[in-house]
Amino acid sequence: MAEGKLPLAAFVDAARGSVPADLVFRNARVVNVLTGEIHEETVGVAGDRVLGFGPYCAADPANEIDLRGAFLAPAFWDAHIHVESTMTTPPVFARLAAVHGTAAVVTDPHEIANVRGAEGLEAFLASAEGLPVELHVMLPSCVPATHLETAGADLGPADLARFYGRKNVLGLAEMMNVPGFLFGDPNVRAKVEDAASRGLPIDGHSPLLSGLDLNAYVGAGIRTDHECLGREEAAEKVRRGMSIWIREGTAAKNLDDLLPLVNAGNSERFAFATDDRHPWDLLAHGHVDHHVRRAIALGLDPVLAFRLASWSCARHYGFRDRGAVAPGFRADLITFESLDDVRPDLVVLGGRRVAQGGKLLVDVPSRGIPEGPSFRIDGFDASRLRLPAGPGARVRVIEVHPGSLATGASTEAALVVDGGAAADPARDLAKLAVVERHRGTGNVGISFARGFGLARGAIASSVAHDSHNVVVAGCDDASMETAVRRAAEIGGGIVVAHGAQVLAEVPLPVAGLMSNASLEEVDRAERSANEATRALGTAVDHPFMTLAFLALPVIPELKLTDRGLVDVTRFEHVSPFA
Repeated sequence: MAEGKLPLAAFVDAARGSVPADLVFRNARVVNVLTGEIHEETVGVAGDRVLGFGPYCAADPANEIDLRGAFLAPAFWDAHIHVESTMTTPPVFARLAAVHGTAAVVTDPHEIANVRGAEGLEAFLASAEGLPVELHVMLPSCVPATHLETAGADLGPADLARFYGRKNVLGLAEMMNVPGFLFGDPNVRAKVEDAASRGLPIDGHSPLLSGLDLNAYVGAGIRTDHECLGREEAAEKVRRGMSIWIREGTAAKNLDDLLPLVNAGNSERFAFATDDRHPWDLLAHGHVDHHVRRAIALGLDPVLAFRLASWSCARHYGFRDRGAVAPGFRADLITFESLDDVRPDLVVLGGRRVAQGGKLLVDVPSRGIPEGPSFRIDGFDASRLRLPAGPGARVRVIEVHPGSLATGASTEAALVVDGGAAADPARDLAKLAVVERHRGTGNVGISFARGFGLARGAIASSVAHDSHNVVVAGCDDASMETAVRRAAEIGGGIVVAHGAQVLAEVPLPVAGLMSNASLEEVDRAERSANEATRALGTAVDHPFMTLAFLALPVIPELKLTDRGLVDVTRFEHVSPFA
């Protein structure tokens, strides 16, 4: 699968030492993910390939690097990420990822596809061209994610088929519509059958799937999952042939729970994934290097940690010459000083020195993604947030669980004000709404959520997985209206409001999901929004990412879409009243 590979004759001559290497690492302690050992070597590189171990010399002494016992390891792979969740475009993300030793990511651009369809995929692929970090795309399988919501596009099997065979398109992304697949939705089944017939990898998304249904899902060729809600669930899936991508994102964190499953015998069936990561998290903690540090700190053998961070992922997706330091492998390498605190120093990608000491050494193309489309919420005002209720009414409540995308369900007596069910901050009951923004339907789904801790005001976001309508939580309808309308005015993003006043905002004018601005600029805006949210009373660590996932009706138990409250277990709409 490698492109631009060093010609065979040139490789053989250089590997045999008949001609000088382009780059040589002396006195290197090689982290060998193929054998599980660390051994001292001199390593040669020519073009984009590792020559192997031996007495190599470079034509230019400046290209001979004495590591003096420092470590040389394969650069990292992220097995599953949505670049859009960084709130920046591919070139901006790549600048940070390269500095942190990332060679490649496997990304599912279903966020932009749910807003802008095939045109969004084309724009994403164009923006991802020519970056030092390779962005390998899995085509979105669920646009829209379900029939229970309104997305900005609908991608059927034929729409996806024309992208297969394109550079860096690997296969079919996470199959979230598990009920549709299991119960024979012809559109869903056709997408899986098409990818399988081409021999392409298919990713899964199946929290709590078990038993005979899991057999059917895995046996159809859906072979990965990053949504395991517990250790026993992950173990069952591994036994049935799945590979588990251990996710450590900004809001959803599974590394501590799932890492004890990994051992020398099964490690090639595990890899690391970030899934959804916000700018501040990337800037504060790094990328996959953060997973490696955490895994080693939790007691995983360091070589196995590197295997999960490189070779396991590359091999699963069909790359037989990536993810290891060995003859003929692509020269994607990092150096670092200590196994106790892995911090990439020199980063070599495709044989090129791209970063050192936390600084980029190369120019990264700055092709962004065009802004738009505009929001279609004409006529929206506070009256659309009214939920008529009489004395004695009881409402269903979405219970927010910090650190998890799964939610609980409960019921509470409604606080009835002027004939309508209202938020009740005294009981931590925020009103929750999802406002459709793509097609001008006027749809507004309304429910209640507990766990945000809002005492006043409202927070809104057009990042609302996966259809990305506007999701808003608040203590009063006026604040909620202000937040939603301002999100539309700025072309999408995050807004914090109190009454008629906008307290903070994060403009995301690219599909309402991303900005072409720098990661640092987006981070500053998000930090201000987080501070404004805390001033409204919330103690939630990641309020906007938590809010975004309350609109995703494929993870149990209750979720809200523009079409209403969804019981995910039953996979159907239910009344907001109990």
